[in-house]
Amino acid sequence: MGRLTLDIASEALRLAQPFRIAGHVFDTSDIIVVTLSAGNAKGRGEASGVFFLKETVDSMRAQLEAVREAIEAWPTREALRFILPPGGARNAVDCALWELEAALTGQPVWKLAGLDAPQPLRTTFTLGADTPEAMARGAMGYGQARSIKIKLTGDLALDQDRVRAIRAARPDAWLGVDGNQGFVRADLDGLIETLVEQRVSLLEQPLARGHEHELEGFDSPIPIAADESCVSLPDVAAAVGRFQVINIKLDKCGGLTEGLLMAAKARRLGLGVMVGTMVGTSLATGPGFVLGQICDLVDLDGPTFLAKDRPPGAVYKDGTVWAGEGVWGAPASAAAA
Repeated sequence: MGRLTLDIASEALRLAQPFRIAGHVFDTSDIIVVTLSAGNAKGRGEASGVFFLKETVDSMRAQLEAVREAIEAWPTREALRFILPPGGARNAVDCALWELEAALTGQPVWKLAGLDAPQPLRTTFTLGADTPEAMARGAMGYGQARSIKIKLTGDLALDQDRVRAIRAARPDAWLGVDGNQGFVRADLDGLIETLVEQRVSLLEQPLARGHEHELEGFDSPIPIAADESCVSLPDVAAAVGRFQVINIKLDKCGGLTEGLLMAAKARRLGLGVMVGTMVGTSLATGPGFVLGQICDLVDLDGPTFLAKDRPPGAVYKDGTVWAGEGVWGAPASAAAA
């Protein structure tokens, strides 16, 4: 197949406003963009990295430079899984390989992946942690949203007030909450009691990574999703008996290739499947949108946090997201059209 040319660029994306989760406040999102070229054909992939694993633009770039020769030798996507570990660097290259294949074969990525033609997906829209009153106003401002995900901080009484305020503001919406590792096991009974009262449908990552065993035998009336506790394919089996859903993020697992493998394994094990995203442009959302076609829950609102998206952007309408071939993953002729 010849050789590829690897280009690595970095960008600092400005957020429309600061975004708060448990223990962190973000003002910008730093990303890398990988472009793989073979003659006139190109493929692109964007990655933010995984902040809780201490990935940065510099660390991802260093990972890629260390294996530049192997990448430019044009590995298969399966071979790439052994060249780079799970994480943002591999995600960017994997997604670029998928789009490059689309350009070379004249087939969109969804077809290369053996999936049906994509449809708009109902997505959650995320509320960063703030005062209950501010979050209620934010929920009202998400007028088009049919599904809202609430970021919590682990302050049990305050988080309970946040959930109550948002439910009062949006009695019509599907609600899920993301604990972002902020709680301890002793908090869960009180937290879940409030979530049941307020008709919350999902509790994501309440305990810190490394404390998953504390959920063994815990009978929750609300599905509990693993995020930080389920990074890549080997973690899926360990989720059984502790979680009911896994949240697949391509930056965590290392790309669409691994994400599809994780979804298939989760199905075999009886787990629900969710696709999430880091804060990035629509170029990062496109591969997640492909995976989202086979997921139960979709959380692909990353570009909505940016002051400015990368064109062509994903379309958010009536609570759904569309990030199809015009955004990423199309044959070159379709992308130009």
